Amino acid sequence: MPNILVIGPHPDDQEIGMGGTIARLAAQGHDVLLCDMTDGCPTPVGDRPTRLAEAATAASLLSPAHEELARGAKPIRRVIMDFKNRQVEHSLEGRHRLAGLIRAHQASVLFVPHPEDAHPDHIAVTRLAEDARFDAKLTRVDMPVPPGFGTIGDPIYPRWLFYYYCSHLRRVADPTFCIDTTGYADRKTAALEAYRSQFELNPANRGLPQRIRAWDEYFGSRIGTQTAEPFFTKEPLGLTSLAGVVGI
Repeated sequence: MPNILVIGPHPDDQEIGMGGTIARLAAQGHDVLLCDMTDGCPTPVGDRPTRLAEAATAASLLSPAHEELARGAKPIRRVIMDFKNRQVEHSLEGRHRLAGLIRAHQASVLFVPHPEDAHPDHIAVTRLAEDARFDAKLTRVDMPVPPGFGTIGDPIYPRWLFYYYCSHLRRVADPTFCIDTTGYADRKTAALEAYRSQFELNPANRGLPQRIRAWDEYFGSRIGTQTAEPFFTKEPLGLTSLAGVVGI
């Protein structure tokens, strides 16, 4: 079962864009690692300890339930790369640091923010991830060992890179596909509500978890499910049958 790496510019971006999918993939037995490129500070409300604690709580709320763990599922892990918030740049050093994480986790599936965005950090992180995907396969190139890992794995080229939506642009997503998150939407909402400093305590964002739930219900209606999350890919998906295609 492929290892999955979900890369976010700031804590809460992964949960906004694909919290239900993260929970579903982890429950299915995938080894899911969340990567926060920055700590999200400075921020209008909250500080570094608060944001890191909220991120840890959110990951635990998305993690598999006891019965899923008993069937072999793995808890969701989280790592912070500590790039400087609001100053993330597309650089060779950044590419290699992220490539080192891809190798250490042996990730064969990457999820990154959609490339069309108003936030410079989001755009830079997506570019870094796209290039790190290529750099991770390079032989005879040493990559930095990421935080939380004692060693680094062999070169690997992640087979898939998918884009999730956490854009600051006022645009409607144009997904290539949607993933059914029915049964996991409540975990996503709980994970978002764990970020009290960003939503409940910040008047500008108050009520966002409920608006995100409505967004997921809309995309669920597009594929005939209760909730769903939209994704985009630049590469064609391959099918061997129609098994698993919702509505078939």
